[in-house]
Amino acid sequence: MSPMTAAAQGLAGCEVCLHLNPASASGCSTCGAPLHSRVPHSIQRCVALIATAILLYLPANLLPIMTTDQLGRATDRTIVGGVIELVELGSYPIAGVIFAASVIVPVGKLAALIWLCWSVRFRHVRSKAQRTVLYRITEFVGKWSMTDVFVVAVLVALIHLGGVLRVTPGPAALAFGAMVIVTMLAAESFDPRLIWDHAETEDG
Repeated sequence: MSPMTAAAQGLAGCEVCLHLNPASASGCSTCGAPLHSRVPHSIQRCVALIATAILLYLPANLLPIMTTDQLGRATDRTIVGGVIELVELGSYPIAGVIFAASVIVPVGKLAALIWLCWSVRFRHVRSKAQRTVLYRITEFVGKWSMTDVFVVAVLVALIHLGGVLRVTPGPAALAFGAMVIVTMLAAESFDPRLIWDHAETEDG
């Protein structure tokens, strides 16, 4: 049997001080903040941010993330191109970390958020605990996608040998950074309490 949620018991938690109040109250009895049993328009905002992140992810992978100028010869590198070059140079651990942080984590996070929004929208009642864990993991790992942007920033700061070798960030770095921020906002806008609504039985 599913545990009763606060909303099912006629209670609403304050988003500011976390105090429980009657759902019928217009404001929190402790701090006076407006009360909402669920974050208003949570799914709509999350879906809009997911769509924005997907649009940003395309140029983030198609455009060069950095340009290496060595003895006057400029070479553009995309995220995947940089990973392939690291593999060819034998730097497998670094290539693996960048590939995971720049490809697997962002795609996995977007897929997880899409699944969570879909399951809530169509009132999927099974795997509630698992979906809550999935949301917590998605929220936690999102910031690690910035690893690739951090690597480019370090290279730009450290590798600047006059006219011999110079590294400059490409347009993909801005798009990728914006995509990571938007996906973090999407995860924050999703209200995980919606997972437990409209559920009558807990699956095993």
